[in-house]
Amino acid sequence: MSDLELWAGPECSVVRVGDRYVDQVVLTGHERRADDLDRLAALGARAVRFPVLWERTAPDGLARADWSWADERLGRLRTLGLRPVVGLVHHGSGPRHTGLLDPGFVDGLAAFAYAVAERYPWVSDFTPVNEPVTTARFSGLYGHWYPHERSVASFVRALVTECAATAAAMRAIREIVPRARLVQTEDVGTIFSTHRLRYQADFENERRFLSLDLLAGRVGRRHPLRAYLLDHGASEGALDAFVNAPCVPDVIGANYYVTSDRFLDERVDRYPLRVRGGNGREAYADVEAVRVRREGILGHRRILETLWERYRRPLALTEVHLGCTPDEQVRWLGEAWRGAEEARRAGVDVRAVTVWSAFGAYDWDSLLTQPRGTYEPGLFDVRGERVEPTALTDVARALAARRESPHPALAGPGWWHRAERLEYAPVATEGPASRPTPARSSSSDVRAA
Repeated sequence: MSDLELWAGPECSVVRVGDRYVDQVVLTGHERRADDLDRLAALGARAVRFPVLWERTAPDGLARADWSWADERLGRLRTLGLRPVVGLVHHGSGPRHTGLLDPGFVDGLAAFAYAVAERYPWVSDFTPVNEPVTTARFSGLYGHWYPHERSVASFVRALVTECAATAAAMRAIREIVPRARLVQTEDVGTIFSTHRLRYQADFENERRFLSLDLLAGRVGRRHPLRAYLLDHGASEGALDAFVNAPCVPDVIGANYYVTSDRFLDERVDRYPLRVRGGNGREAYADVEAVRVRREGILGHRRILETLWERYRRPLALTEVHLGCTPDEQVRWLGEAWRGAEEARRAGVDVRAVTVWSAFGAYDWDSLLTQPRGTYEPGLFDVRGERVEPTALTDVARALAARRESPHPALAGPGWWHRAERLEYAPVATEGPASRPTPARSSSSDVRAA
C-alpha cells in the first residue's frame, strides 16, 4: 500500500437560488452534530476539508460575525489531530450584500479571510473559493445559481472576481500565517466530441483550467484564452495583475465525478431535448461521456497525470463521491485510490484522496435548484435517528490504515465500465488536442438545466 493520506469532508455547499440559501451543512445535520468529527477521526483520516463559510459566519458583516460554531468545531479538530483545510466560499456568492459580479466581493472575502486567520493562526491550509470555473459557469453562464446570469460576459466577470478574491484572501491570510498553503480545487472533467465539434471540445478543455492558470500567472499574452477573456469584458490590467503577482496553488485539488467527462455531438436527433444546447454557432447535445463514449471515462489516473504534466504541483483528489448503490460507491472509491497510487508510481506527486460527502448530500440531482429532498449517502447515512456507517466506512478505514479491504465489491468493475452504462449508440472519440485552438467570441456553451 502507498503512503497516500486519506482526507474526508462534509458536503458544505451554500448556494443561493433566487432569495433562498441552500445550506448542505444544515440539510445533512452536520451543523448540529459535534461528534461527526470524532467519526472522521476514527476512520484514520489525516485532514478534513472543513467549512468556515463567509455566508454562514458573517452574513451581516464582520462586526456581527458569529464564530461560535467554527470555534467549537475547529477546536475539536485540533484536539483530534485532524488538519483542517478551511473553505471560505463553497459554490456560494457571499453574503446578501455582495455577489460574484460585485467588485466588492474581492475586498470583502479578503477581510473575512484575514479575520479567520487572525482567529485561528494555527490553521495552515485554505481553499478560499471552491471550484471557481464551475461556480462561474453555473452562476454566470447557465443561470442555475445567483446571480442567475446567462452570458459569457457574466461568466468571465464572475471567474476573474473569484480568482482575484482567492489571491487577495491568500495575501491577507499570509499576513498572519506566512507559510499558509493554497489548496485550490476545480472540477477537471475532460470534454470529448465528434470531429466536427473538436473546436468546441478543445475550447472547453482549455477553459476548465482557467482558474488554475489565472492564479498561477499563466494567462499572459500567449495564452490561448486570453483573447476570449478580453473579448468578454476582462481588462488587460486585471489579467496582468495575476501575471505580475501569481498566487500559485500549493496543492491542486482535482474534483472528479463519473459525470465530469462530457461528449458533444451535433447529431441532436440522437438525444433527448433536455441535453441539447449550443454555442451560438451551431446546436449540439452535451451528454455524459460515460453514457455514449465507446472508450468510457478518462479515469482518475489520467486526470492526475494531465494536471501533473501541466502544472508540476502537488496534487490531491479532493472530492471522491458517487451517488449510487453501496457496492458501486465502494468501487468508485477503490478505483480513485488505485488511480492515485498508479499515478504516484508513475512519478506524479499525489498527496491524498478525499472521501467527500462524508455525511451525504441533498438535491444535487437538480444542481440544488429544486428542494426535492433527494439524498445521497456518503461515508455515513444520516436519514434515520442515528448516524449509520455505510459500506464505504470500513473500506475508507482500511485505506487509511494502508491495508487491503476485504469488501467483495472491489473485485468487480463499476457500472461505468459495464455495457449497461450506455444510454445511446456508442461513439468512438479522439482525445483532447494537445495544443488547444485559440477561442474567441463564438466559443461558448449553453447547457440545459
